[in-house]
Amino acid sequence: MQMIFVVYEGMTALDAIGPYEILSRLPGARVTFAGVTAGPVRTDTGALTLVADRALADCAAPDLVLVPGGPDIRAQTSDTALHDWLRAIDPGTTWTTSVCTGSLILAAAGLLRGRTATSHWLALDRLTAYDVTPVAERVVQDGKYVTGAGVSAGIDLALTLAAAVAGPAVAQSIQLATEYDPRPPFTAGSPSSAPPALVSHLRANAHLVLST
Repeated sequence: MQMIFVVYEGMTALDAIGPYEILSRLPGARVTFAGVTAGPVRTDTGALTLVADRALADCAAPDLVLVPGGPDIRAQTSDTALHDWLRAIDPGTTWTTSVCTGSLILAAAGLLRGRTATSHWLALDRLTAYDVTPVAERVVQDGKYVTGAGVSAGIDLALTLAAAVAGPAVAQSIQLATEYDPRPPFTAGSPSSAPPALVSHLRANAHLVLST
């Protein structure tokens, strides 16, 4: 199964690395990191660099494409080359997927029009501008389009895809092998469970977190 993970300057590393750790363990998986141009891309923290091994133009007919998000995707929501590639390969994919604000990139390319999708909770309502119905869930599937919420939800998305591709037993085996058994020290991982004052603070300062 050929998988293309799109990478670009300023992306959030875990959006791609989390799903990679899961999906790369599927039998027959072949994962390629690709960008509009090949070469290194610095992630949003500035301390970590990923490498696009190939240019997107050289990646034809993937079975699965995954688009990660980032705090500032203004370039990617108006990137003609990236959108052209996404639209060109989408008819042949089995799965077209995203993590976090990556759904806004898919939406900007016109691939989610009339569908349901999720995104980072601070960016969720921005999907409506692209005629997409936002759903505040960890993972949302609408046909072959599967979107994950913010950052760490990419692991849940990947396990969902692993089960769909290879069956629940394989997905559970990968989950156990990677010891994905989250028990966070706080219940602040969702606006529905985090302290209201913290949610209000982040909403009021969303521009410091996301510049989409």
